Amino acid sequence: MAKSSKAIPTGAGEKPKNGKAAPGTKGGDKLMVAQNRRARHDYAIVDTFEAGVVLAGTEVKSLREGRASLADAFATVDDGEVWLRAAHIGEYSHGTWTNHAARRTRKLLLNRKEIAKIDRALGSAGTTLIPLAIYFSNGYAKVELAIATGKREFDKRESIAKRDAEREAQRALAARNKRGRG
Repeated sequence: MAKSSKAIPTGAGEKPKNGKAAPGTKGGDKLMVAQNRRARHDYAIVDTFEAGVVLAGTEVKSLREGRASLADAFATVDDGEVWLRAAHIGEYSHGTWTNHAARRTRKLLLNRKEIAKIDRALGSAGTTLIPLAIYFSNGYAKVELAIATGKREFDKRESIAKRDAEREAQRALAARNKRGRG
């Protein structure tokens, strides 16, 4: 058998020299594929859930290449099942006619108690179910979902001001520590 030039992932118990498990192997590390940063700015997060995703083979390969976007994505509960809608997973670069549609609806895997909790929360006005991130955990593709309510404009400004104040405090503390050493 000929050796390929690609890196071969380590086994389940082994760890490479850098101390982290290889992507897609068991090791407990999360390999982030895509994040919806805008969601944390536009929405107040009430509760989060981790869900598995039903994917086609070319979708998994495309995710491993990092080709995904959650910019317009949302999730719905229909007939006791949770569906991820409008999430973009680009076509696999080496795919053939068996390639997937980039924005198809994908089923999310949650247990019944979690689905019931989400369905109850979505019953109240002003709440929505949004994906925050897609990542690999122990070799499986996962989606972090959040039950969220929309922020008003003054809430967004307040969040920005709070974040800027924290940054300034960190900078001042770092500058003070730097002066103390020298």
